[in-house]
Amino acid sequence: MSMTGALIAAAVLAAATLFGLLWRRRDGVLRAGRRQNGTDAVDTALNPDDLGGAELGEKATLLQFSSAFCAPCRATRRVLGEVAEMVDGVAHIELDAEAHLDLVRRLNVIRTPTVLVLDAAGRIVRRASGAPRKPDVIAALGEAIPT
Repeated sequence: MSMTGALIAAAVLAAATLFGLLWRRRDGVLRAGRRQNGTDAVDTALNPDDLGGAELGEKATLLQFSSAFCAPCRATRRVLGEVAEMVDGVAHIELDAEAHLDLVRRLNVIRTPTVLVLDAAGRIVRRASGAPRKPDVIAALGEAIPT
């Protein structure tokens, strides 16, 4: 291998490593709702009609977008279900992304699992792409549920 080829290979390896580290750092992190389609996500309120008839939680809702062949979706379902059972007034709703394409496009869901933490009025308080950790979900509910 020539010296130029070795340099190119090293540069590609370094770039791939950097990308992987950044991806890993952001995966599953619950961030504040962001601007989508020209409006603040927090101003976008979801209702049972948007959610295929599923009722919002009395205090908050954990909305999960999944797909059929998504392995992290199963772990996310378990974590969100456990949190919803632990906290009174919190509902967990799981939607198949393929069956709700209009909502997926409206909310800019680009991968599964995507988790949205909604307040009692259905406004997006936090969102995560990837499987969030249980303590992070509980902390996000603290922001969604007024004291």
